[in-house]
Amino acid sequence: MMRFKHFLPRAIFGRSLMIVLTPMIILQVVMAFVFYERHWETVTRRLTNTVAGDVSTLIWMMNTYNASDDRSLVFRIGRMHLDLEAYLHPDETLPDPLPPVSNARVERLLAQALQQRVGRPFIIDTQAGDRMVQIRVGLRDGVLDVLVHEERLISTTTNIFVFWMVGTSVVLALIAAYFVRQQIRPIRRLAAAADSFGKGSVDVELKPSGASEVRMAAQAFLLMRERILRQIEQRTQMLAGVSHDLRTPLTRMRLQLAMLGDQDEAQSMKADIEEMEHMIDVYLAFARGEGQETPRRTDLSELLGEIAENAPQAIVLDVAPDLVLKLRANALKRCLTNLVDNACRHGDTVALAARRSVGHVVITVDDNGPGIPDEKREEALRAFVRLDPTGEGESGGSGLGLTIARDIVRSHGGDLRLESSPLGGLRATITLPV
Repeated sequence: MMRFKHFLPRAIFGRSLMIVLTPMIILQVVMAFVFYERHWETVTRRLTNTVAGDVSTLIWMMNTYNASDDRSLVFRIGRMHLDLEAYLHPDETLPDPLPPVSNARVERLLAQALQQRVGRPFIIDTQAGDRMVQIRVGLRDGVLDVLVHEERLISTTTNIFVFWMVGTSVVLALIAAYFVRQQIRPIRRLAAAADSFGKGSVDVELKPSGASEVRMAAQAFLLMRERILRQIEQRTQMLAGVSHDLRTPLTRMRLQLAMLGDQDEAQSMKADIEEMEHMIDVYLAFARGEGQETPRRTDLSELLGEIAENAPQAIVLDVAPDLVLKLRANALKRCLTNLVDNACRHGDTVALAARRSVGHVVITVDDNGPGIPDEKREEALRAFVRLDPTGEGESGGSGLGLTIARDIVRSHGGDLRLESSPLGGLRATITLPV
């Protein structure tokens, strides 16, 4: 069973308009019902009673003045003062039985009034032409035809009321939509700024505006952005200092080893020092991230082509053309190069593909290597985790290669997943928003 909320608008603009317009529509419907069903019927009843009274007066004058000249005067009085066109057809009778009265409002109320005021058999024809209503009354000496203009029976105030009601409702709805859109615009700017900052754009201009609550949210976002940038800068400076302090004794150790010559122990210690320096570089890069690079529009097809050309081995490239995205090219190139190098290290066949999906671009790196078990794939994305027991896994054994790659992808607003590859090994799937 569908819930009621499934029929509600998803955007705040639509919901705000619904909150504003729903009471207005209900009020208009109630007013229309009250006016249409009560006021119009009351007015129409009074108009039909007046016409029926005029017809009854005309018949009374005809019965009072039976002479032909006098009846001509009566018809002239009816035409001039009662606005009734009357004609007498002697020796005619109404059909028996009389045709039923329709359920139309005017005809029904006029029939009721004629039954009360005239008390004679009659026929009502509302389709007499020229916007006239014909009333045929059976008399003792013939049939009296009375033509009445429909304006005397139909109230025009109803049409005017409906016109003004609909017109003012449309105008008010447009005004409400304009003001609601003006109130939502600062929220959209805040959402766009938060999305851009989440994708790595540091210089996001946002001026708090709108309602006080929206201003508070925008100000809180700006303060949060400053705190995050300050923490990143402090962490980078601290790790740069640590890296400098560690490089100094390592450099002295390298000089001392150089003086020892080509002894076996010296060679082994040189390898350990090189590994330590590489690990320091990787740790510093992981902590620093790629936030200093400004995103720009980049042809992803060309970028993937360069990565394929520089790969350690020949790889299968399947990239859709015209994949232009706004991203940090150097950071993403480093991420993809890391994934391609890992795939080449573990497999003989490597495939790099990219395609456009709905609102996203999907990049896949496949290999036919041993892969990673399902229960360990999430663990492989964590920092400092090395699944290779020999210590020669990704990123030279530091355990940060996949972590750095996922951080780079997430800084672009996307995500990195590890899956089973159709080639039999591991598939790294990168999803980037368009």
